[in-house]
Formats: sequence, C-alpha cells, structure tokens
Amino acid sequence: MFPFLMVFIGGGLGSVCRYGISLILPKSDGIPWATFTANAISCIVLGFLIGYQLNKGISTKYSLLLLTGFCGGFSTFSTFSAETYHLMQNGQTLLALAYVALSVLFCLVCIYLGLKIQNFG
Repeated sequence: MFPFLMVFIGGGLGSVCRYGISLILPKSDGIPWATFTANAISCIVLGFLIGYQLNKGISTKYSLLLLTGFCGGFSTFSTFSAETYHLMQNGQTLLALAYVALSVLFCLVCIYLGLKIQNFG
C-alpha cells in the first residue's frame, strides 16, 4: 500500500502543478506552450533527481514520490500527443512536426541541464 500512496501523492502534486501552468500560460492556436513548459520543467526536475540519485542516493519512498509520482504527474505525453494530433487535424502539419521535434530535443536538453545543475550542488 505504501508505494502506491507515495506515487499517488506525488502524481497529484505534479498534476496540480501542470494544471497551474495551464492557467498561467495563455492558449494559442500554435504551439501548446503550457504542455511544452510543463514537460520541459519536469525534465529539468527529473534530470536533477536522477543525478542526485546517482550521486547521493534517494530512498525508495522519495524516488516513488518525486521521480515516479511528481514527474510522472507533471509531464504529460498523452496531452502532448493529443495536441499534436489536433494541430495536424487543423491542417497545421508543419507546425505539428516542428512541435514534436522541438519538444523532444528541448526536453532532452532539459534532462541534461538538470543533471548538470545537480552536479554543481
């Protein structure tokens, strides 16, 4: 029961943060910036936590709370995919492909940045 509770709490906190970003950033007909931002921030946090885990170790309960729960709830592949599909359905195929490429590349850079930030600490 305990592992599920940690993932549940972390996932809920991550989802609330993602929802907060969607309220702060304006909707547009172009790139879905709220999803992009949530995924980028989540990747920075995840990279930092992975680096921390590799260097200093994280207990199982905090790993479940933060890596699995929080980062899993904060990032959103399903929304990213649905928004990409929506752009394609609206005839914005080039923008959709640019969004996919930008998201994947930028989030990889964010993982790297998170790892590097942790190494400075």
